[in-house]
Amino acid sequence: MRGRRCAGVVLAALLMGCQAPAAEGGPGPGLSPAPTGASGFGAVFLAVDECSSFGTTSFTEVPCSGERAAARVVARYDGRVDDGPTCPATTDFVLHISEQRPSDDEDGDGAVPQGYACMRNLQPPHPGDPGGGGGPRTIVGDCVYDAGGGKVRETACDGSGRERPEYRVTKAVGARADCPATTALYVQLGGADPVGCARPV
Repeated sequence: MRGRRCAGVVLAALLMGCQAPAAEGGPGPGLSPAPTGASGFGAVFLAVDECSSFGTTSFTEVPCSGERAAARVVARYDGRVDDGPTCPATTDFVLHISEQRPSDDEDGDGAVPQGYACMRNLQPPHPGDPGGGGGPRTIVGDCVYDAGGGKVRETACDGSGRERPEYRVTKAVGARADCPATTALYVQLGGADPVGCARPV
């Protein structure tokens, strides 16, 4: 079964943490859209549990059992990334899907809505794992460095990234006052416990 390519769909693999929190706790950009239903290969473009190959300007939906399969959809949302829920914590990267309304397509509905797919690599590495140095979210176990301008960015905790880790997020809490006394940096995480308590590495 051949894969489907969505013409004009732009690949945006967000390998850096989307949260770029200020050391003073200023808000950073985050992921954010309404789920579409999951279904078998080909019925809905990149539905939950379907797989994609990798590309530089576009990507192809392929059977997960095929040799070209590189990553699986763990969550799929319609709409703009800034207008809805965030991806699961260990998402490796996000594919942004631009709206397409061709006169005809392979599944016959003539349209691919704007949205995004939260992706997990089928094989390591997993930059979205704690300490992995990437993924669209900063989570407990991740390391960050001072990126200047009161912002921090993720980097691999094992030192394999381009930047040396300076702080590790050790706990997620509801407010700064709930962080341990040893906290040296507050990192915006989002979610139910939006404050990350970070200590020097």
